[in-house]
Amino acid sequence: MTFYRALLHLYPSSYRAEYGDEMAGIFAEELRNTGSSLAVLSLWISTFFEVFTNAAAVHWQIARRDLKYSVRSLLHSPGFTVTAVLLIMIGIGANAAIFTLADYVLVRPLPFPEPDRLVKIWEKHPGYRFMEFSPANYRDFQAQAKSFASLAAYTDIAMNLVGQGEPLRVEGAIVTGNLFSTLGQTPLLGRYFTQRDDESGAPPTLMLSYGFWQTVFGGDAGVVGRSIILDDKAYTIVGVMPPDFHFPTRETNFWRTFQFQEENYKDRNDNWIVGVGRLKPGVSIEQASTEMNVIAHRLQQQYPKEDEDLGASVIALRDEVSRQSRSLLLALCGAAICLLVIACANLANLLLVRSLARQRELSIRVSLGANRRTILRQLLSENLIVGIVGGLGAIGVAAASLPLLSRLVPTRLPIQEVPPVDLRLFVFALALTVITVVAFGVAPAIRACRNAGISGLRDGVRTGGIGHHRARSVLVIAEVAVTVVLLISSGLLIRAMWKVQAIDPGFRTDNILTLRTALPLPKYEKTEVRKQYYTKVLEEVRRLPRVTDAAYITGLPMVWQGGIWPVGVAGRSENRTEGTSASLRYVTPGFFATLGIPIKAGRDVSESDVNDTPYVAVVSESFAHRYWPDESPVGRHFDFALHDREVVGVVGNVRVRGLERASEPQVYIPYAQVPDGWIIGYIPKDLAIHTAQDSLQLVPEVRRIIEAADPQQPISNIRTMEEIVAGETESRAVQTRVLMTFTAVAVLLAALGIYGLLSFSVSLRQQEFGIRMALGAGKDDIFRLVLEKGAALVFAGLVPGLALACVAARWLQSLLAGVKPTDLLAFSIGTMVCVVAALVGTLLPAMRAVRVDPAAVMRAE
Repeated sequence: MTFYRALLHLYPSSYRAEYGDEMAGIFAEELRNTGSSLAVLSLWISTFFEVFTNAAAVHWQIARRDLKYSVRSLLHSPGFTVTAVLLIMIGIGANAAIFTLADYVLVRPLPFPEPDRLVKIWEKHPGYRFMEFSPANYRDFQAQAKSFASLAAYTDIAMNLVGQGEPLRVEGAIVTGNLFSTLGQTPLLGRYFTQRDDESGAPPTLMLSYGFWQTVFGGDAGVVGRSIILDDKAYTIVGVMPPDFHFPTRETNFWRTFQFQEENYKDRNDNWIVGVGRLKPGVSIEQASTEMNVIAHRLQQQYPKEDEDLGASVIALRDEVSRQSRSLLLALCGAAICLLVIACANLANLLLVRSLARQRELSIRVSLGANRRTILRQLLSENLIVGIVGGLGAIGVAAASLPLLSRLVPTRLPIQEVPPVDLRLFVFALALTVITVVAFGVAPAIRACRNAGISGLRDGVRTGGIGHHRARSVLVIAEVAVTVVLLISSGLLIRAMWKVQAIDPGFRTDNILTLRTALPLPKYEKTEVRKQYYTKVLEEVRRLPRVTDAAYITGLPMVWQGGIWPVGVAGRSENRTEGTSASLRYVTPGFFATLGIPIKAGRDVSESDVNDTPYVAVVSESFAHRYWPDESPVGRHFDFALHDREVVGVVGNVRVRGLERASEPQVYIPYAQVPDGWIIGYIPKDLAIHTAQDSLQLVPEVRRIIEAADPQQPISNIRTMEEIVAGETESRAVQTRVLMTFTAVAVLLAALGIYGLLSFSVSLRQQEFGIRMALGAGKDDIFRLVLEKGAALVFAGLVPGLALACVAARWLQSLLAGVKPTDLLAFSIGTMVCVVAALVGTLLPAMRAVRVDPAAVMRAE
């Protein structure tokens, strides 16, 4: 019978208390009347299943009754219900969105088999920790490395697609034949490359991304085996990759193989390919890095001039996230936690007030015989319903917010732009909801049940709320502290963004239209053919109304960051280090005038600078200061880009690598001063046009001019220079907008928290205020009492809030772009906004207090 008594605990305690003894007696009687052991066993089995099914039915019946009661109770209090649901949606929705984004970028495994074994490999030189490989060095590293199951390489490329409708400029990648086997990804259709596809002289083959296959070929399953024309060359499509494959970036639309020629291995300073490898099982990144640096040292000895100071860097493929991107995400995580704290504090205050408001109702129910456990269960059911509705709403908020946050996903990661709404998001949001509801709903419910009864009827609202009032005060103080942290952090990041946006890029941005017309090879391999194209386009563009100037360049600042070349000056090493290198660009005459880059000395490049004249260059001020700090650079000679060159002009410095990054010295070379087939990756392709009015209005006319010059030439990357520069701060702007939204909601919730607490306090102290006024206190005195209470709450929250803000500011220092973490303006404005918000939340309760009628209060008592 002891086991049967224990089995009865499956029933609810109330049911067990009412029917338990009777059920035990019946079972004992049946047990006595059972003869054989087999019959006893059968009785126990049937009894176990009977108790289990009946207990489940009883629990469901009680739960259904409690849920009906809870829904009816919540519908009778729509203000409380809507407010509580909104608080959960705001707090948990924001956290679910931000933490899903952070998990997606920083934690979640990349979509490859065994992604923890995939690494990126780079050359390392003094001042350049991550530099692309030269094909020669890559071949030697690949041949000698033993830490990798496979070592592949790739580089970005863009090619012109013709024959599929309007000419298109398509982003892609050139890869070694073993790249896809290294990544371990299988194609959706056809096959991937093999080493035979990468051999010199092999038939040109191509693989398509899923998106490119869908948009250009309409998802035609028969695309494998077809030929398409890229840069005037036919390629046979051999495969289509699946939709979740994005390598090296999500902009990659196709892949083709290198098919290196022997001449590609001659120059060890021709750095342009990136290594990617799969570690052998059991080999760590540290072990692979050590081996690669041993090989680098070996190459230094073998090629002392070309590979002087050569090293290698090995990082996990997942770790290719910039420090700024990582900091931006972590800062938003901190802000989301702050918002959650504030939302939870308001939710707890709301539940405490509701439990106090229902104290009399619950006391009457207990006095009439209601079970406290039943009441507690019903109160918890209400909280559960609010939590479920709020949690589902939070999932909706998070799912809707993720596309808006996609700009914070680094483009260099091989993942899609918008994090998918998957099971992780649902589990995180619902788990956070359960934790929130349990943490802030159980305590008020237990306290309400404990105080229910005759004592609750006798004590009333005033005395019953004293403990609640202290708890609410602590929660409001916490809200104020966290709000101060958010306000000051937002202020610092806004100041940093303004400071970055105020940086002079070194060129004009207003009324500059830019576009790309990358010339295909071998059609434009000869310098003279390219010159004819540039001349025809520029002459026609300059004739357009409102156009003041136009020019071509290899790559615009901030769009193309330029190849790094060693600089040879008499008495200095020609090896590439941070102090002996510069960025190379070819330009047409008039480029500096078009972008408003000042010529500080000498002249611009000219049409007369051609192959049969002395090789010249225009250099940046930083270049001139580095090599001839106390002398005039004009007329000086230096070795650069395979030729001895004479400096004929010096121009102002420009921010090539973005507003926040230092740029290496720049060298600008005349576009016509290059032998046929040389340095083809530097062919001018970006057209800049300066106009007197809105530059975008010129796009149709420019299209017509380019189509007349070459009907097969696609146009891409149509943007204004203002858009390009604004894009440099876009991730900061997104983060700042999100943080400002969080802060605005936090300020509103904090003000509402103070308002709610003081309103409750005024209702508790109505008798006190009435007696004070009856004894001669003026309305000003009562008004001051309430204001002092609000000021005390604000001051109690400001002190820890300012301390926490100092800590947060130090942690955010890497994002502040030179703004001091102790910036007085940000701290002052943040504090002032918090005080003003608190004052607004205090005024209404104070005005309500002075309207108390002493006579009415005394009569009520």
